Amino acid sequence: MEPARMVRHALLMMVGTCLSRVLGLAREMVTAAFFGASGQLDAFNVAYTGANLARQLLAEGALSAAFVPVFSRTLADGLPRAISLARQALTVLIVASLGVTMLGIAAAPLLTFVMAPGFDVPTAALATHLTRWLFPFLFIISLAALAMGVLNSMGSFFVPALAPAFSNLAFIVSAPFLVGRFGVLGLAFSVLAGGFAHFFSQWLWGRRLGVTLLPERPDLSDPSLRRMMALFLPYAAGLSLNQINPVISRMLGSFLEEGSISVLNYANRVIQLPLGLFVIAVSQAVLPQLSRAAAHEDFLSTLGDALRFALFIVLPASLGLAVIAGPFVHLLFVRGAFGTWAWEATEAALVLSVLGLPGMACSTVVMRGLYALSMPREAFKTTLFSVACTAALSCALMFPMGYRGLALAPSVAFTLAGPLGLLYIRRKTATFPSFPLRWIIKSALALAAMGTALILFRASFPYDAGASAALRTLWCLGAVLLGGSVYAAATLSLRFDEWRWIKTAIAQKRTK
Repeated sequence: MEPARMVRHALLMMVGTCLSRVLGLAREMVTAAFFGASGQLDAFNVAYTGANLARQLLAEGALSAAFVPVFSRTLADGLPRAISLARQALTVLIVASLGVTMLGIAAAPLLTFVMAPGFDVPTAALATHLTRWLFPFLFIISLAALAMGVLNSMGSFFVPALAPAFSNLAFIVSAPFLVGRFGVLGLAFSVLAGGFAHFFSQWLWGRRLGVTLLPERPDLSDPSLRRMMALFLPYAAGLSLNQINPVISRMLGSFLEEGSISVLNYANRVIQLPLGLFVIAVSQAVLPQLSRAAAHEDFLSTLGDALRFALFIVLPASLGLAVIAGPFVHLLFVRGAFGTWAWEATEAALVLSVLGLPGMACSTVVMRGLYALSMPREAFKTTLFSVACTAALSCALMFPMGYRGLALAPSVAFTLAGPLGLLYIRRKTATFPSFPLRWIIKSALALAAMGTALILFRASFPYDAGASAALRTLWCLGAVLLGGSVYAAATLSLRFDEWRWIKTAIAQKRTK
């Protein structure tokens, strides 16, 4: 029953994330229609980057990692106790995030200079002005992250997964009016409107479930609150290290041939789709479950089930994307100034990046296991190892392999980080999660069948780069459907438990 619950939560998050990504694309289209590729939009993007980075580090990342495990265990003491803890945490968060917001507003000129030292004076002044308006987004989204943690801990995942979609929808609806009235500043107001929609949609759903988030005077002697606050800074420090990886690629890429940084960025854009749909969805869904199981014998079985399910969906996605990387990159990007070299270079970078997706899935789930066990030092060490490994391999591979080396380095680093995290978990639990050899063999057979089918498809029906966009889209869809169908048929015939989990999860959803 527990694996089915985890699968149901993950599937709900995938649906919500998919809708959010589609609306995110529509949001970019609306922005492009008003500002194209202009200096004003550059200033807005720099301003939004600062606020968004703070959101990722302080609000959604470290807050979720510190809050969910403690709150999930507190739920065992009864809902009133858990509600009181959430309200105390809300008060602490309001004070802390207001302080950071005010600091960010005061430091806006310095932030603009650090992120965009090449801006001329008018553009830098505009970016600073927009940064000051956008920093309150951190305050709003911090409250939204706390509401998400409460809902996830209570087994509600669909509305939190939809919340970013509500945010994008609010932006799309408000931007035409606000931009027409305030110019580029209207984009900042639309971001704030989206942040409010992100928070309020979850607040209303929490109230419907019996948890009305309102401030309550914090009891600093409360051990659960103190534990939560003690975990936050180590997790924030660890998550901040993750932001160094793209910086490493950009810094080292500047020493390589022209266009190296661009092709790495294009490959990263593509990899974000399976990363968000599958890896983040599974890891986010399993955190409350791991937290509840941390004090029991079923922690390792829950972690093993999460790892197997993550690989069950990530491995075929990785294989399929690697096989059709060239046609997929051509369909998305090849037009205008994006020529043959950029196509082939982005394809190579994408294939090498895809190699790291399974390792990324495993390391992300393992990190959630460390969070659930309240092991902040070990989580920090695992992240530090990943960053150090990325830096060392990038330096070693960049000159013999060029941009390919910079694409391969993080793939290897993430693949090695997962086992390191498992070693830390083994120290505390005395054993590893179950990973049967039979499952590995069956997975290899299913992936071999899928890979063979896709290779034969490409050989029998070569991708025509000169065909219309509709025909090229149909070719890519055909490849995806063929690969998915063969993998599904193979895993069904080999009787993978994951299909039973999916069937049970869907049946439970219908029953509800």
